[in-house]
Amino acid sequence: MILADEAATLALGAKLAAQAGAGDVITLSGDLGAGKTTLARGVLAALGLEGEAPSPTFAIVQTYALPETRMPVAHIDLYRVEDAGEAEELGLDDLRFDHLLLVEWPERLGAQMWQDALRLRIEAAGEGGRRLTAEVPPSWEGRWPPA
Repeated sequence: MILADEAATLALGAKLAAQAGAGDVITLSGDLGAGKTTLARGVLAALGLEGEAPSPTFAIVQTYALPETRMPVAHIDLYRVEDAGEAEELGLDDLRFDHLLLVEWPERLGAQMWQDALRLRIEAAGEGGRRLTAEVPPSWEGRWPPA
């Protein structure tokens, strides 16, 4: 899928928000500046967050709860995580029970994490556009691509 610009990335985030629910995991991979946080911001805005969501690069985990968003959401940026063992310290498994998880840099925790996640990869694609590829698990069949 080609995302022509930032507006298209935000719009895809809004469509994902309509399909996602608590307990779902959406992973976002790509180089620095690829658009991972922009896509997450599109999801959060569509779920009711007013204003721009901060990047959780330094906080690592930024949570949002009712009524700030329609459902609990954890926006997670694992860029600074150096060891997969840190996931337990962050309480990510606990958040999974009742939050939608938006996870940037999921590869920092290894391939075994979140086998049922919708895995999105964003890459530069000429003239400011982005190429998005998806690995769609059975739990997302019928929800991807979002309408």
